[in-house]
Amino acid sequence: MNDTATARHWLIAATPKAAPALATSTVLALARIWNANGAEHSVGNAVLMAALALGAAAAGALAAVGQSGDSTLAGTAFAASGGLALAGVAGYADGLSLPLLLWVLATAVAYGVAARYWRSDRRQRLVHQRHMSERREQYAHVERVEAIRGRTQVEVAREGAAYAEALAQALTARASLPGFDPVALTKAGLPELSTATTDKEL
Repeated sequence: MNDTATARHWLIAATPKAAPALATSTVLALARIWNANGAEHSVGNAVLMAALALGAAAAGALAAVGQSGDSTLAGTAFAASGGLALAGVAGYADGLSLPLLLWVLATAVAYGVAARYWRSDRRQRLVHQRHMSERREQYAHVERVEAIRGRTQVEVAREGAAYAEALAQALTARASLPGFDPVALTKAGLPELSTATTDKEL
């Protein structure tokens, strides 16, 4: 059962890593299907794909410039432009050499762009984990201090109760001694223990 959970975890972790290759492979396969259905040497289709690729690249450039540029939108537009260019060439060409070469290049570029986001995401995740670890350590220290303080208070209370019980037992034992005379103690110069105080402590 642990092996199944480990394999599932490995597949989930590897899926994002395979996404660029799956995307470019899907574009190449669809383009070759399009090639087999009449796109080969079709100037109109080539012009259409070139126009779409240039439009996507222009949109990416516009999204990237300026202070309010959106890097995610720009990256998406450039990826779409590359995919359209790959699809146009793979659909127009009559052999597999050029489409495969462009597929390799597109896959390499896709992994290069994705690696940047993966590094940024890993860095943010490490910062978050470090922050949470520091907070856990801080709270654990506070909990340890509070636990020590609570144990100290309980021990002090127990010692006080034990002292009071011992004192009460000593007073009881002294009063029950044969020949105990408080007046004689007072005459001898010892302080007399009043009855009210004795009753209160007992």
